[in-house]
Amino acid sequence: MIRVVLLTLIVWAATAQPIRPHPENPRYFQFRGQPTVLVTSGEHYGAILNRDFDFVRYLDSLQAAGLNLTRTFSGIYREVPGDFSIASNTLAPAPGSYLAPWVQHDGKFDLTRWDDRYFARLRAFVSAAAQRGIIVELVLFCPFYNDGMWNVNPMKSNNNINSVGKGGRNDALALKDEGLTKVQDAVSAKIVSELREFDNVYYEICNEPYFGGVTLEWQKHIAQIIYDHDDAARRHMIAQNWSNGSSVVDNPTAIVGLYNFHYSRPPDSISMNRDLNRAIGNNETGFDGGSDATYRIQGWDFLMAGGALYNNLDYSFTVGHEDGSYAVPGATPGGGSPALRRQLGLLRNFFDRIPFLKMAPADVVRPPQGVSCRSLAESGSLYAVYMHHGRPVKDAKPAYQVDSTRGSRTIELLLPAGEYMAEWYDTRSPVVLRKETFRSGGNWQPLASPPYAEDIALLLRRP
Repeated sequence: MIRVVLLTLIVWAATAQPIRPHPENPRYFQFRGQPTVLVTSGEHYGAILNRDFDFVRYLDSLQAAGLNLTRTFSGIYREVPGDFSIASNTLAPAPGSYLAPWVQHDGKFDLTRWDDRYFARLRAFVSAAAQRGIIVELVLFCPFYNDGMWNVNPMKSNNNINSVGKGGRNDALALKDEGLTKVQDAVSAKIVSELREFDNVYYEICNEPYFGGVTLEWQKHIAQIIYDHDDAARRHMIAQNWSNGSSVVDNPTAIVGLYNFHYSRPPDSISMNRDLNRAIGNNETGFDGGSDATYRIQGWDFLMAGGALYNNLDYSFTVGHEDGSYAVPGATPGGGSPALRRQLGLLRNFFDRIPFLKMAPADVVRPPQGVSCRSLAESGSLYAVYMHHGRPVKDAKPAYQVDSTRGSRTIELLLPAGEYMAEWYDTRSPVVLRKETFRSGGNWQPLASPPYAEDIALLLRRP
């Protein structure tokens, strides 16, 4: 029976439309016929390029927590131990464990020859994710944040036999070296061609292209390479990482279906770009200390503001701890834990309960002082409300702080007149804290929450 189920999933993955903007509401996704939001707390991007990393064990951990996304780098870029003070960084493989798309001989890469071991691992990873219903955001390129990263990269001339990459690290992703651009075109096309059959993958052009000299022209060029080498009948979605924080996408590309932001807290990137009518993601967090509450709140806050994707950087996934059991040391800039992943699984489950395709951000709640609220509404019939006590604090460490004082809070709701059923949800356990009915008179109506700490969610339905 298990074999039959797996074969069915593989056949589905090879014939179904890949994950894409939902045709009825392109601010969200459609995957295997269902409206979808993407939620995860994933490893630091080395699952494919690091041969020591047991990606099956890792994907099993995401599936068990109810998460449905992994953000993974292609292997064109790598890091070295110590970068960003990340302990046991999966993007910084041990000597001899780095797997790149190109064949290596005597310490140098031949950028015209493919390493079959790499593409076998790439396909195996995406296939294993497909069997578990997990989407792979495959990030093709990344800027070089320091000379040490460029010095170990196959595209630097010292490290290849092809006499390309003679410029500095800030020239590598900018259409300045014709030979290097041809290498980048070829590897992008090869990766896309290898993964055409899978329905659970989409491509992000470049991680954080607002660093390291990456140009918008180069990004549009790579997007076109992806588009041109994809299956015209089953196109895979293209994502573009636009900025840290929040900003307006002022030069959108027609073939890009998802715009990603990093550290978008508060999630103003969503309202600032609502007129794009495209999915907005927060696909990297993780530099706000080690508290689970911080990243749980940021995830709820982003999706409840109308976002479509949330990914926390989870540093508890390391080689030897692919189940996410690594105790993250304090010097690492973020956190991650089995408890946090279960909590984010509850966030995804909450969205599975509501018709979010038909809902939109709504200004129907007045919170008390010290409480932040987000609301999504299907006007007149269903309202989802999220209350939390987190906020960014300028020049503080950590930069995002959460008030954990426990108590009941009273909000005011502006709803059409009539009867409502209220269900209060714990964000840390699958528990309905309280159910109650009340009548709205069509004006601002007070409603007191059950006692809680940090955050709480509420569903309001018409009977």
